[in-house]
Formats: sequence, structure tokens, C-alpha cells
Amino acid sequence: MNGIISRRGRLLGVALAGVSLLSVAAASAGEISVWVWDKAFNGDTMREAGALYTADHPDVTFNVDDTASQDDIRAKLQTQLLAGSTEGLPDIVLIQDDVAQKYLQSFPGAFEPLSDSIDMSVFAQYKVAAATYDGKSYSLPFDSGVTGLFYRSDYFSEAGYTAADLENITWDRLVEIGTDVMEKTGHQLLDLDLNDTGVIRMMMQSDGEWYFNADGSLHITDNPALKKALETYAKFFQAGLVKPVSGWAEYTGTFTSGEVAAVPVGVWITATIKANADQSGKWAVAPIPRLDIEGSVNASNQGGSSWYVLSSSKNKAETIDFLKTVWAGNTEFYQDILIKRGAVGSLLAAREGDAYKASDEFFGGAPVWQNFSTWLGQIPSVDYGTFTAEVDSAVQAQLPGIIDGGDIDAALQAINEQAQQQIQ
Repeated sequence: MNGIISRRGRLLGVALAGVSLLSVAAASAGEISVWVWDKAFNGDTMREAGALYTADHPDVTFNVDDTASQDDIRAKLQTQLLAGSTEGLPDIVLIQDDVAQKYLQSFPGAFEPLSDSIDMSVFAQYKVAAATYDGKSYSLPFDSGVTGLFYRSDYFSEAGYTAADLENITWDRLVEIGTDVMEKTGHQLLDLDLNDTGVIRMMMQSDGEWYFNADGSLHITDNPALKKALETYAKFFQAGLVKPVSGWAEYTGTFTSGEVAAVPVGVWITATIKANADQSGKWAVAPIPRLDIEGSVNASNQGGSSWYVLSSSKNKAETIDFLKTVWAGNTEFYQDILIKRGAVGSLLAAREGDAYKASDEFFGGAPVWQNFSTWLGQIPSVDYGTFTAEVDSAVQAQLPGIIDGGDIDAALQAINEQAQQQIQ
């Protein structure tokens, strides 16, 4: 559900030995079974959706299994699909958007096309595009990874900057502002993990580009958005604005402790930031910066997942009706999960609800949810392809040399060559 941990979502690269298997007990008649990870966010949100449906359909119950990790779910699902076994598969499984095409293209017929039954125009279209294959969409879009620039407003104010100074800026301008903030406050701007490509990918998507062409071929050496993203990423390091970190705990701990001044990331980080109640009023959120190239916009995505229905489901009609009734039609449900869990859904009509319009004193009284929902509608759609994880690995291998001033064109060529080897 986020960039730092998105590398864990590699489908084919997951080691299958020793996988902690999910329960394979078949769902009983009238019981909709669901596989998810992260109880507090995904699991409890699905339980709430199920309770809403059961209230009007008492003959339908839900069995939400959120005991396994994301890796285990992917490994278990892949193992069974490769073996052609549907025994114990759930009715619904949660899949992260950037690996969805690998499932859809590797296992044709395994998932039910939902665009045959549900109007996909009511959702953010970049989410729909991630699950569209051969003209049909296979997912019910769930949480958005719409990004923002979370920043310590007290640090920026001390350096003489207001919220208006961060509206719709470029990443190059953020380098300039960050340098000034560091000189005046002593705080570096960002913390970044060289084993993660989240910031690079959000830069690239803001220009409507990804690692692949429409035909699935690599789009690396001739990709101006990727080249500019790598150049810009290096600028932050070369200006001394980055505290290098390793792993999720160190990453979150560095910005929540106030060590750095900003974090460009998906909306799902909100609960982590707000857990520090003593920092209320010291944070703000600006639109994500854009690349300094034509076509780039101040909106992008990082992470996000969607619901998929297995074609083997024995409760297919009820399952699809449930998704259509609650997830594609109940705007009040989306208000509730926003308030309770900070889940920004992908149903466009939900943006008109009161919860989205409310201000948040933690972020200086700004209408942050309305802002995120506005940016959500501006995110360029991209084709994540089937080998995003493999290209990510190739990019990561080049980052140490790039931030040390290495030749970007040579790095792009090396990325292209490694990616070609990995996806053969």
C-alpha cells in the first residue's frame, strides 16, 4: 500500500518455500470469503463493508482472512493458480495495483471481469486503467495512493515560507526551497531509502509515463520522464538535502521525529503522521511537485490496491452484487472509512461528502481530504505492465552511482540491459 514496501509485492520473485499457507477451508454457501493483508486498514474496512451488506442481506455472511502478509497471499495465490487448483481460493482477493497486470496476463480466465456488471466510470480512471486488460476491467478500485508533499509548516515558516510558496511547484524549485530551509533551520529536507523507487515512480507518473510502452516493450532509454526523475532525485542528494535511511521503521521514524522537514508520499501515510498528537498544527500538505518538463502535473500516485473476484467463486452473483452495492454505490461508507482509517477511496462521488470537506486542525485547519480528492481526479493513468518489480530492481542497482554524479544516459542503458535479462 506504499512505495517503501511496494518492492515486497514482486509476484514471480517471491520465494515459495516455507510460505505460511492461508486457510484453505472452502466457504460455506452464502459466505463470501476474502483474503487481505493489514487487519487495521484493509481487513477492518472490508468487515465494515460486509456488515453493511449483511444488514440488508442476512443470508450472506463474510469470512475476512487478514492473518497472512501480502507476500504470503501472493505466493499462495500464485502457487494455486500455477497448479490449476481452485480448492480453498477465496471469492475476493486484494491485489496491489502495480502487480495486477502480471496476474491478469499470466492467468487468463482466473479473475472475473467486473466491468460487465459494474459501471467503471464512477471511479478514478487511473485506478480502472491499472486493472484493464483486453478491453475489460477486472477490479473494484479500493484505496488511492494519491500523493502529497507532507511538510513541517513550522520549519518552513521559520525559514520564511508560506503554504502559497509550495503550491504547484516543480521538484527543482523544491531543491531550492529545501536548501534554504536547511540553511536556516538545520533540518535536512527528505529521508530516502535507496532500496525503494517510490519517489522516482511518482515523478514519472506525474508525466503520464512508466517503464513500458503500450505494446509492453521497455520504455527506458528513450523515456524523458524517467531520465528527468533520476536527474532530479540525484539533485536532492548532491545538495545534501537527504538523510539516507534503510527500511520502513527508520524511514517513518525519521520524519515523525521531526528530523527532516518533508516527506513526499501517498495519502495512506496520514495515520502514521497524525499518531504524534503533540505535532498537531505543525504539519501541512501541499500538492506533489511536478517534473520540470512539458506535460507533467502536480498530481501522482504511490501504492493503492483493489478488489478482485476469482472466477472459481461459488458465490459469484452475491459477491459482485456486494461490490456493486457497497463499494460502487455507498458514499456514506466512504465517509466513514475516511474518518476512521484515513482511507481515501476511489469512488468519485464520495468526494462530495461531509468528511471530505472537513478541515483538519492537525494540518493547520486545511481541508486536506478535499485537496487529496481533487488531486485524485488529476492523476495521469499509466500502464504498470507486468514487470514493474523487475525494472525497479534494475533502477535500484543504479541509484548509488547516479547520486554520486554518474552519467544518467549510461545508467539508463544499464537499467535497460538488466531489465531485458530479468524479463526474458
